[in-house]
Amino acid sequence: MIDTEVEKAGAILKSGGTILYPTDTIWGIGCDATRPESVKNIYQIKQRADSKSMLVLVNGITMLEEYIENIPAQALELIEKTKKPTTIIYPGARKLASKLLASDGSVGIRLTSDTFCSLLIEFTGFPLVSTSANISGEQAPSSFQKILSPIHQQVDYVVNWRQDETTASAPSAIVKLEKDGSITILRP
Repeated sequence: MIDTEVEKAGAILKSGGTILYPTDTIWGIGCDATRPESVKNIYQIKQRADSKSMLVLVNGITMLEEYIENIPAQALELIEKTKKPTTIIYPGARKLASKLLASDGSVGIRLTSDTFCSLLIEFTGFPLVSTSANISGEQAPSSFQKILSPIHQQVDYVVNWRQDETTASAPSAIVKLEKDGSITILRP
């Protein structure tokens, strides 16, 4: 079943579409993070100002190296030591849709530990946008059942995997790597 869902969602993503999918944290709206038109569609679905950046999922250090100019040693140490899913904001993003980047050229990226997400990224060969499945300004849904119908209706595909889980999930921690090497915790 997981392979079928990876193929279905992957085909949508490869064609430039958007999906509603489970992640290692909360359910997200996703697309190809390198495709500007797809990213623009997610901003429209969420009714979100495009000045607010969205995070990206990758499936390993090799993929991370492709999209970040220089990965500081502190980031690698953080990735290795943290148990909770943690999004790291890196300076020097490259090869991603420009709307995903903050005004200083940084981007939030998380190495996913979720099997479905890892397989999906491997299948497509590109990083995925992962933004909470809600309208901007509303509370992020803690389970699939709490995602509002306008989100379901506007994405191109709703992944049929882990929809019945009822354990409340939470967003990732967010830390920012500063250019001077220090780390700022934005969301514990």
